[in-house]
Amino acid sequence: MMGSRQVEQGALFYNFSIGAHVPVDHLLRSIDRFVDLSELRGDLAPFYSSMGRPSIDPELMIRMLIVGYCFGIRSERRLCEEVHLNLAYRWFCRLGLDGDVPDHSTFSKNRHGRFRQSDLLRRVFETVLQRCMREGLVGGEGVAVDASLIKADANRQKGIEGEKGLPLEATGRATQEYLAKLDDGAFGAATEVTPKFISPADPAARWTGAHGGQAFFAYSTNYLIDVDNAIIVDVEATTAIRQAEVLAAKRMIERSMERFALYPARLMGDSAYGSAEMLGWLVHEHGIEPHITVFDKSARQDGTFSRDDFTYDHVRDRYLCPGGKKLTTTGTLVNDHATMLYRASKHDCAGCVLKLRCCPNTPARKVPRSIHEGARDMARQIAKSDEGRMSRRLRKKVEMLFAHLKRKIGRASCRERV
Repeated sequence: MMGSRQVEQGALFYNFSIGAHVPVDHLLRSIDRFVDLSELRGDLAPFYSSMGRPSIDPELMIRMLIVGYCFGIRSERRLCEEVHLNLAYRWFCRLGLDGDVPDHSTFSKNRHGRFRQSDLLRRVFETVLQRCMREGLVGGEGVAVDASLIKADANRQKGIEGEKGLPLEATGRATQEYLAKLDDGAFGAATEVTPKFISPADPAARWTGAHGGQAFFAYSTNYLIDVDNAIIVDVEATTAIRQAEVLAAKRMIERSMERFALYPARLMGDSAYGSAEMLGWLVHEHGIEPHITVFDKSARQDGTFSRDDFTYDHVRDRYLCPGGKKLTTTGTLVNDHATMLYRASKHDCAGCVLKLRCCPNTPARKVPRSIHEGARDMARQIAKSDEGRMSRRLRKKVEMLFAHLKRKIGRASCRERV
């Protein structure tokens, strides 16, 4: 029998609890137990005026941003709508049934103003990291570093040739911040090479063809992670060039040492971090084992002996050639005091039967050796070991986090102000 339509008369009073309607196993309940934003207001106090109307509670905005992150809500406008309608979101944000949700424009103004000037989002990140450390999820024994390109939200068709520079009428905030960052090692000071094209809308973005296809404007996001549980220890945004990525890796390692007393025993990375200078910095300055692929272009392609064909004698500080002759050095440094040259005698080379395979166009053979070659040798030995092979697998955990950033959170592209 079909039931009749019931028209319910609204009650005058309701006994309603939002918390009772949020399931026990809801994700936000698990997160809420660990969220402590008690110091937030004190950190932001200098960035608020003592006059005027009361502002939106900053803890509310941070909690809403956490909701957006956890549930993949990219749009701030949509985030405000979802928090307004969803009981679980309201409960997590401490809004109650009749609490007002801030306008979406409030987020933009605070992120570009107070949050940015106070470095608040980094403080929230570091608070979460400290909690992970207290729970034993981060030990810092083994860390991995890598960078990934993030496409800039800039039209590649409207780029201006780098040699011409930006036009005088381009006086927006993006241009002013770009000019202010030219001395920063992660941006203008990382390389003296003039970029091929500059975007007027986002001049800090770098023109790159690193993916092998059509070139585009991009940034690099750099992660330093603890490999045990794939937890991000630090993050740094840079321009999309290798020198800036290496500098970012140094900054992140030093920052984790200074702020959290994390002193990694080994660092895992690809050949982008395998330069002699970087390996020397790790081994000699910080005592970190370089589980890194060595960046080496010493192999020759003309059929003559490469540097690897010469044996280095650590005790006597000399090389032995394939013919058994010795190459010695005077100790003079070349290439900005980064390389020593080891030379064979002309007499030995002139009568050598291997001369055509060694130095057919010069009277004697010379072999360059970096002042950081000891660190390079250490990295090569580690790469051949079982521990090195394991590290090459562990460092791929960084790629998983990059995929999460781009696919789950939706940050496959961004603009500098974000």
